[in-house]
Amino acid sequence: MNIHEYQAKAVLKGFGAPIAIGAPILSKADVDAALAAVPGPVRVVKSQIHAGGRGKGKFKELGGDAAGGVRLAKSDDEVRAHVEEMFGNTLVTKQTGDAGKQVNRLYLEAGADIARELYCSILVNRETGKTAFVASTEGGMDIEAVAEATPEKIHTIDVDVANGVDDATAAKLIAAFELDGPAAEQGPELFRSLYTAFTETDMSLLEVNPLVVLGDGGLRVLDAKVSFDGNALFRHPELAELRDETEMDSKEVEAAEHDLAYIALDGKIGCMVNGAGLAMATMDIIKLYGAEPANFLDVGGGATTEKVTAAFTLITSDPNVKGILVNIFGGIMRCDVIAEGVVAAVKQVGLEVPLVVRLEGTRVDAGKKIINESDVAAVAADDLDDAAQKIVAAIKGAA
Repeated sequence: MNIHEYQAKAVLKGFGAPIAIGAPILSKADVDAALAAVPGPVRVVKSQIHAGGRGKGKFKELGGDAAGGVRLAKSDDEVRAHVEEMFGNTLVTKQTGDAGKQVNRLYLEAGADIARELYCSILVNRETGKTAFVASTEGGMDIEAVAEATPEKIHTIDVDVANGVDDATAAKLIAAFELDGPAAEQGPELFRSLYTAFTETDMSLLEVNPLVVLGDGGLRVLDAKVSFDGNALFRHPELAELRDETEMDSKEVEAAEHDLAYIALDGKIGCMVNGAGLAMATMDIIKLYGAEPANFLDVGGGATTEKVTAAFTLITSDPNVKGILVNIFGGIMRCDVIAEGVVAAVKQVGLEVPLVVRLEGTRVDAGKKIINESDVAAVAADDLDDAAQKIVAAIKGAA
């Protein structure tokens, strides 16, 4: 789960990270309160969307020529003018695509006397299985560009789970960032606060870009991007409340309400599968036979009639879907029960595109018989390979 910058900074501040004074602007009526809360005269107005590259972005409604989604203001009137131009308009960045994202929230923050910009992130190092800092002196830039042009300027520093950010790890980070003076003195405390925030709130990514050294030598988190592990949100109900559903695909929001894992894609074959690994294999074999999946949809281990119905509703609401492949392994849940759920769901939702059902597991023959003898236009497949070929042939034949 992603959250906005101002929310991420509030979380980090709670763990002791140095954050500038700021205030969210959730409507144009909030401007005066924000101005009163944030000292001037120099302030920064920041668009709050779940996408990077905001500073270099352009607003569609302004013809693409006006300043970007992060703007410096040197007076109250300039802040008001920026808010008027930015709020409610569509910001296009390299990460949003041409469609852009509507700016429904802004963040007003006190200006900073910046001496240096650094890059700092924390993530799980898949090679070592440890939480790791990624550190670079090249802050404020796309880390991918730095990795391509000057990979030697990126340092990955693992953290031993038993010791956390001990003195030796802090020393490595200070050297990687080339810190001295007050920044070197403050570094260990900052690194420990970021690491604690990451581990205690079950983050999957914490990115501070830039982490800045101020003119007086101190450190400050100038920007923050945070993603939480969605599977751990049950432990953090207060964090789950930070979710901004306007930033999510409406179908993904609906899927979450039914405990379904759904991600919209660009293809024509809707997929309904139980198990993330099986879902990935299903999408791969669809591509192998020359078509593209329209979604990733995992109904989980308990593929009940209610879940199957909700899944069909999601899939068929996508106008790009020209065929549906159901691929279910009946382990705990019997295949005949699943087949009955599929038939009931199709009758309730309706079906206007080809449907191929592949079942495997407990009472699979009974499940196939239910599909084949039902009065719905569904075809039972013998195995996954057979299912993929049948659904791809069906949509190509209908084209």
